[in-house]
Amino acid sequence: MLARLSTYIPTAILAGLIFYFGFNALTGDRGILTTRQREATLAEDEAELKALRAERADLELRARLLGDNDLSRDLLEERAHVLLGFADPRDYVIRTPAPAH
Repeated sequence: MLARLSTYIPTAILAGLIFYFGFNALTGDRGILTTRQREATLAEDEAELKALRAERADLELRARLLGDNDLSRDLLEERAHVLLGFADPRDYVIRTPAPAH
């Protein structure tokens, strides 16, 4: 009886491997059924990247304007007001609550 079953062992192993890889192709991390989830995550990540690139460009511009070669008086005055807490008597000051981090 064992001799008769030994002929089916390679077929059973092959069927098990086909089932395993087929199941992972459908439901694994990069499976067919998770494509929408990956696309949604990619769209969120691209939006975040776009926002970060815009923020970086703004910070680079502000840093360049505060550099030794190109000193922007307006930006310097704005930073001094923020850091020192002073304002010109002719300025209108609108206080807003600090953003929560």
